[in-house]
Amino acid sequence: MEPRESWAALAAGGIAGVCVDLILFPLDTIKTRLQSPQGFRKAGGFRGIYAGVPSTAIGSFPNAAAFFITYENVKSVLHHDSTSYLTPATHMVAASLGEVIACLVRVPSEVVKQRAQVSPSSSTLRILSHTLYHEGIQGLYRGYKSTVLREIPFSLVQFPLWESLKDLWSWKQGHVVDSWQSAVCGAFAGGFAAAVTTPLDVAKTRIMLAKAGSSNASGNVLAALGGIWRTEGLSGLFTGVVPRMAAISLGGFIFLGTYEKTRQLLL
Repeated sequence: MEPRESWAALAAGGIAGVCVDLILFPLDTIKTRLQSPQGFRKAGGFRGIYAGVPSTAIGSFPNAAAFFITYENVKSVLHHDSTSYLTPATHMVAASLGEVIACLVRVPSEVVKQRAQVSPSSSTLRILSHTLYHEGIQGLYRGYKSTVLREIPFSLVQFPLWESLKDLWSWKQGHVVDSWQSAVCGAFAGGFAAAVTTPLDVAKTRIMLAKAGSSNASGNVLAALGGIWRTEGLSGLFTGVVPRMAAISLGGFIFLGTYEKTRQLLL
């Protein structure tokens, strides 16, 4: 991959990440509060809907930039040795590695953001300092495994589906898709991936919001899923699925459309 292409992927990814995270922040807050173990109303209801937004604003650019520069470079390397029927597998591997790297930035930002979302009276800085004082750096990475285990299945569904839909649309119309068409493909792929990975998202939220020393604070995803299943059943595992699908469908449209358009402008 040419250095110019790498820089374009980094910049376009970062810009796309900031746009989607800030535009859809209220929907994300509602989803987090619905999934909170204390319940929607006690977590803040519709009050302080932008609580935690500073954490998102700081983390969005490096998070999305890290994902796309990894995704595009790995995809470029693997494409040289892959045949057409292995293309979806190439996209899966590239997306998975991208998520592992991006989560190094995403998880601390997500921990602080989600705690602020369910405690709207506390500032982002206060929550950050409280977490570092009582839990140390590992407190900021609580939920890293659960986040990766959520994001990898999500990306395994979303990115091969997005790329396949773009290829199909390009073949149907006889030329490469426009950025708005890529955005439509991204919305469909994101919504579908969001629906099937909601239980992992609920488990990740419970782990991040768990009190230090509790069973969920250990970060065991299977234990968290089992606990939700036993106490709340199937509906508990899919808590917040509607706002999650809505946010990620719209997010996929904005994120992937903005990424394609910005990258085209930079190249």
